[in-house]
Amino acid sequence: MAVDTSQSVAQAAGDDARGRSRGTGKPEGKLKRSVSIHWYAWAMVAPVVVVIGVIIGYPLVRGIYLSLTNATERNVARTIGVNEIPATYEFVGLDNYTDALTGDQFLGTLGWTLVWTVACVSITFTLGLGLANMLNRRIAGRSFYRMLLILPWAVPGFVSVFAWRFLYDERRGLLNTVLAGGGIDAVPWLNDPTMAKLSVIAVNVWLGVPFMMVALLGGLQSIPGELYEAAEMDGATAWQRFRNITMPGLRSVSTTVILLSTIWTFNMFPVIFLLTRGGPGEATQILVTQAYKFSFEISPRDFAQSSTWGVLILVLLMLFAAVYRRVLRKQGEAW
Repeated sequence: MAVDTSQSVAQAAGDDARGRSRGTGKPEGKLKRSVSIHWYAWAMVAPVVVVIGVIIGYPLVRGIYLSLTNATERNVARTIGVNEIPATYEFVGLDNYTDALTGDQFLGTLGWTLVWTVACVSITFTLGLGLANMLNRRIAGRSFYRMLLILPWAVPGFVSVFAWRFLYDERRGLLNTVLAGGGIDAVPWLNDPTMAKLSVIAVNVWLGVPFMMVALLGGLQSIPGELYEAAEMDGATAWQRFRNITMPGLRSVSTTVILLSTIWTFNMFPVIFLLTRGGPGEATQILVTQAYKFSFEISPRDFAQSSTWGVLILVLLMLFAAVYRRVLRKQGEAW
């Protein structure tokens, strides 16, 4: 009996040792096993990682470093003719961040950027959902309508913005020409702060609806039709079917497209820059266009301030993504 007990203890100790070696082995051992087993996957991923590191990693690190200095056009390293002038900018720590976060310019621009983002995303989602529901039904010419509604997405963004700029022209634009035919005075679409804000939101919504519609339409087509048939047989109204079947069925798609649309809209440089250049005055300036202005338009160009705003934009979007993920996890969504 004692022999059996000692053998059992020895076997348990051996199993425990093997379990520790399997479960809590050294990271180097795990890495070696992973490389030896999945070497082909590592080989395929390595070039992508290197390219991302060069294209994204280096500029990001460089931008963070410049945001901690007082680098401007006058004190960075530059070449004039045959003369090479070394950099003379200095490390200033978090002074740039303190100035940005305590100044009126950043907070004012952030306020309009948030309004712009929320307005564009909410309107785009609502219109995209409505159009997706319409095109999910059997209607005559459905394929033609789908192609027509996807057209704004197929046209290059800068072409669309220039077309809208022509439409908004106060003297020769088509919109004011139509209004003049009805006896209505010309509207300063891009020259009045309020109208300029509404105009840029309209253009961005026009550009964003096709993506939202296509994504939500794909989600609608993945919902089993039997659910609607069963609900209809039970006497559920159209609104009840939409609330209890359509919206829950679209939840996973909706969360993804809302997140992507928020990030894209928050950084939507082409619409603002090409349509109004942040004007009139600074009325339509968002964070990303203001960061561009610091680095390329003002004199002397302020690389440190531009980098600071860029880092703050990145931090804000990361915070939004983290909070968004936390909310989804509380609702039972895996993301």
